Amino acid sequence: MRILMHMCCAPCATFPVSELKQRGIEIEGLYYNPNIHPYEEFKKREEQVKKLGEIYEIKIHFLHDFEQEIWEELKTSRQNKNRCSMCYNKRLARLFKFAKLQNFDAVTTSLLISPYQNHEEIKELALKYSKKYNIDFYYEDFRDNYRKGQQMAKEHGFYRQKYCGCILSLLETIEQISNEEKAKRNEVNG
Repeated sequence: MRILMHMCCAPCATFPVSELKQRGIEIEGLYYNPNIHPYEEFKKREEQVKKLGEIYEIKIHFLHDFEQEIWEELKTSRQNKNRCSMCYNKRLARLFKFAKLQNFDAVTTSLLISPYQNHEEIKELALKYSKKYNIDFYYEDFRDNYRKGQQMAKEHGFYRQKYCGCILSLLETIEQISNEEKAKRNEVNG
């Protein structure tokens, strides 16, 4: 079986790539993440996926789309209720389309290792595109190995980000850190 894996980042892809390769599955990666912000973060993650490809000796395809305007609009409107759905849909649609053009047997995504992602929604969208493009969706729940994958990524020296990737998750992380720092200051000042 020849599988194309959407890779959101090297740390999340590490365990699934290692596991699938050990099973003798031919795997290639696709780095397509127009949601990652800012651009410097997008490039850091891209470089780490290149490094992962070298370590595991797999081919990685890169689609260099970076959609600043769409994500900036989300930031200013704070209409973030459906941001994850939009993100899953955009990346999975492109994954299946690319896989069809390149004659892959199946697709999967490194998002399936994260306990922070909505697996049911990812599966639902993937099955929709599976029918549309007549390509299998390889689903495996890797969440039990999330910590192991993070440890493997650390051992490889991969950059490990502190937020999902979109500008809204970045703002939420900054806000959370700020709130934690305020709480610590209040505790000290008592």
